[in-house]
Amino acid sequence: MRWPAPQPPALLDAVDLSGRSWNLPALRGRGVLLNFWASWCEPCRAEMPTLQQLADFYGEDRLAVLALNFKEAPAVAARFAARTQLKLPILMDPSGELARRWQVKVFPTTILVGTDGRPRWRVRGEMDWTSQEAGRLVEGLFS
Repeated sequence: MRWPAPQPPALLDAVDLSGRSWNLPALRGRGVLLNFWASWCEPCRAEMPTLQQLADFYGEDRLAVLALNFKEAPAVAARFAARTQLKLPILMDPSGELARRWQVKVFPTTILVGTDGRPRWRVRGEMDWTSQEAGRLVEGLFS
C-alpha cells in the first residue's frame, strides 16, 4: 500500500539492543525498511529470515533493515535474535509509541523509506522479502 501522500513521515528515535541510537535523518541516502514485529507473532517470525537475506543482499551501506520490537523486554528480543541468528539491528519500542506514531496496527508491518527520507510504502502482514514483488518495492526506494 502506498504511503498516504499528504501524511508526513513520523519520527524515528529508537535505541537498539547494543545501545546505538537510530533516526531517519542519519540514514538519508540509504533505503530504509522499518519492520515492526514481536516474538509472539508467528507471521513476524516467519518473515524474519527473508528480511535478513534482503539486508545481506543489499548491504547496510545501501539499505538499512531495522527490526523494531514491539513492547517486549530487551532480553526477549535478544534471545529471539540469538536463537534465529538474526543480525539485523533490533530497535526497542518498549511503550509502543513508535508503533503508534507510524500507525502500526497489524504485525508485522513494514514501512519502506526512500533514500530521500520519505516513506513510500506500508506493507501490512507477512511478506517474502526475497520475492519479485518485494524486490520491486525495494528497488523503488533508490529512484
